[in-house]
Amino acid sequence: MKLMTQAGLKLLSGLAAMGLLLFLPAGTWHYPGAWRLLALLFIPMPVVGTVLYVKAPDLLRKRLNSRESEPEQKKVIGLSALVFIAGFVLAGLDFRFGWTALPLPAVAVGVVLFCAAYGLYLEVMRENAYLSRTVEIQKDQKVIDTGLYGVVRHPMYAAVALLFLSMPLVLGSGVAVIPFLFVPAILARRIRNEEQVLENGLPGYRAYKEKVKYRMIPLVW
Repeated sequence: MKLMTQAGLKLLSGLAAMGLLLFLPAGTWHYPGAWRLLALLFIPMPVVGTVLYVKAPDLLRKRLNSRESEPEQKKVIGLSALVFIAGFVLAGLDFRFGWTALPLPAVAVGVVLFCAAYGLYLEVMRENAYLSRTVEIQKDQKVIDTGLYGVVRHPMYAAVALLFLSMPLVLGSGVAVIPFLFVPAILARRIRNEEQVLENGLPGYRAYKEKVKYRMIPLVW
C-alpha cells in the first residue's frame, strides 16, 4: 500500500507541475494542446503503475527512485529540468500570443510519434527488470542483450528522446521545438557516463558493447 501511495503522489505531483508550466504561461485553462499532452501522458500511467505493482513491484520501486549518486548524472538531471521548463513555458506563451500555431497534420504526427515512443518505453520496461531511473549497479544484475537491447544498447533513451521531441508537436507549438532539440545531446552525455559505470561494475558489459555497436540510434550512434 505504501508503494501504491508513493506512485499516486508521484503521478499527481507530476501532473500538477506540468499543468502549472503549461497553463500559467498560456493564461487560460482553454489550451487544447496542453490537455491533449496531459491526457496522452498521464491517463495510461495508473494502468501501467497497477500492472507493475501486481507483476513487478521491484521494478515499480526502482522507477520511483530518482535520487542520483553520480555527480555527472546530477548535472544531466539539472539540464533536463531546464529544457523541460523552457519547452513548456515557451509552448504556453506561444499559445497565448499565437507565435507559431502548428497545423493539424503536424499535431497528428506528434501524437503518433508520442504514442510510438510510449509503446517503445513500455516494451523496454517489459524486457529489462533492472531498469532503474538512477545510474547504478544492482545486486545480481545481468546484461540484457535480447529484444530491443540486441539492436541498441540504450533503447530506453531512444524512447525518451522520441517522447520529448514529439511533445512540442502534440502541444502545437513550433517555438517549443527549440529547447527540446537539446534532449538528444543531454541524453548522449548521460549515456557516456552511464557506460563508464557499467563497464567498471557490470560483468559482461564490455563484451556486450562489442556485440551491439550502436548506443541509441541504429546505424547512426
